[in-house]
Amino acid sequence: MSTHHLDNLPQKGSAAALAHHLRAGHVYRREDLTRLSSAVDRDLGKLVAAGRLKKLAQGLYHAPKSSRFGLLPPEDGQVVQSFLRGDKDFLLFSPSAYNTVGLGTTQLYNRTLVYNRKRHGVFKLGNREFDFRVKPRFPHQLTPEFLFVDLLNNLDELAEDRDDVLDRARTLWPARVSPKLLQAAELYGNAATRKHVKAWMDDLVPA
Repeated sequence: MSTHHLDNLPQKGSAAALAHHLRAGHVYRREDLTRLSSAVDRDLGKLVAAGRLKKLAQGLYHAPKSSRFGLLPPEDGQVVQSFLRGDKDFLLFSPSAYNTVGLGTTQLYNRTLVYNRKRHGVFKLGNREFDFRVKPRFPHQLTPEFLFVDLLNNLDELAEDRDDVLDRARTLWPARVSPKLLQAAELYGNAATRKHVKAWMDDLVPA
């Protein structure tokens, strides 16, 4: 990022010294910057006013990176990791990903789910809302099998008709069932999803 935003900052003093340590595109917690300034709140205020930092939430800041199209927003992964105090153990995705499973869902969602082990609730970080949910188990990467199971877990939250989606899942189950899908249902399925899967598997057994 260009340094013209720093023109109004004193060249001597802790705000300029703090700005020297910032890297464009990175997200910072206030507590991570306290060792770089003897008056961190004052200096953070100056850097925000100068455009060197953007405040995302209480105690959370982004050093914006510029491009020919303007300032770039922070990466979701960096924002979430900083919000979770450096914890990388989370899964971040949009419910729109359910549309790839082939169960007829087409709705696009303007929210982001964050499965993690620490925080629960909807938090506005910058201009984005993140729906944090504490989960005992989740994969580190999205898979078709996990999305199929998680869609069933969240049927009541879908914009589509719940019964229609469930009927499609039941109809497609014989063609979809696989060891990976059964393992995903066992690991990540809630009680209702596991009950559905058991019933569908029972239907596959010849009378």
